[in-house]
Amino acid sequence: MKDIITLGIESSCDETSVAVVKNGREVLSNVINSQIRIHEKFGGVVPEIASRNHIEAISGVAEQAIKEAGITYKDIDNIACTYGPGLVGALLVGVSYAKGLSYALNKPLTGTNHIEGHIAANYITHKELKPPFLCLIISGGHTHLVHIKDYDKFEIIGKTRDDAIGEAFDKVARVIRSWISWRTKSR
Repeated sequence: MKDIITLGIESSCDETSVAVVKNGREVLSNVINSQIRIHEKFGGVVPEIASRNHIEAISGVAEQAIKEAGITYKDIDNIACTYGPGLVGALLVGVSYAKGLSYALNKPLTGTNHIEGHIAANYITHKELKPPFLCLIISGGHTHLVHIKDYDKFEIIGKTRDDAIGEAFDKVARVIRSWISWRTKSR
């Protein structure tokens, strides 16, 4: 059976990421352009700045991922991209790039839900993993406990109603950093 090569594009927040995956479980390359230093001075991600940086980075990140995987554009069988949830402008950059590439290469395009992507990442880390299982998702603005019934059947058992764990962690870290800064200055 022929191997299936997927080019995956992720741009839901402040990192532009492109990966090449073989048969859904083997990562051939994973290139990430981080914007942490850019947003650090603002104390969090600024959506407009994130979107502009995705525009500047996405082509180079894709080229590097293809090069590191040792393939060419002709070897790609499928293009996948995150369509949500996330920052609208940031998502638009990734989806637009994926659509253009899909059209230019005449390859199918698969939209991927960001939260389901967190679940699917477990199949890469644990190749023997098969449903059913429970999955705890702790990602930026999302905290979910999910019953994975089958590869495409999920039941959310519980989720936060206000702040997600990642958001709470960021807020606590900012308070601690401010306190340390104040403490250092007052000595």
